Amino acid sequence: QVQLVESGGGLVMTGDSLRLSCAASGRTFSFYVMGWFRQPRGKEREFVAAIGVTGAYTEFADSVKGRFTISRVNAKNTVYLQMNSLQPEDTAIYYCAAARRGYDATWLPYSSNYESWGQGTQVTVSA
Repeated sequence: QVQLVESGGGLVMTGDSLRLSCAASGRTFSFYVMGWFRQPRGKEREFVAAIGVTGAYTEFADSVKGRFTISRVNAKNTVYLQMNSLQPEDTAIYYCAAARRGYDATWLPYSSNYESWGQGTQVTVSA
């Protein structure tokens, strides 16, 4: 397994942008499909985005399509979530997750398929 540490969260205004980072330990980062999930207060954790091992394939939740992008730099063991046009409904704790398995859009949105998780970073968007 890899150990994951998120950073980059904060308090922003509606329409602002933020970039979250997730740094992974270990030398096998490039073998992992990486995902971002979020959990609003009092609600269940939900899928945001995922990226394949080379970065060639990405998947997004409908709620963030066109506003968020996901990328990775394997040489830096880091995955990013660029969030633009933030809205109050994007307020949540954001988690990155890792899964060592073949990329397939059918399993990406389900948190149970990821074996490693970070501690989360809070994103708050004020109206």
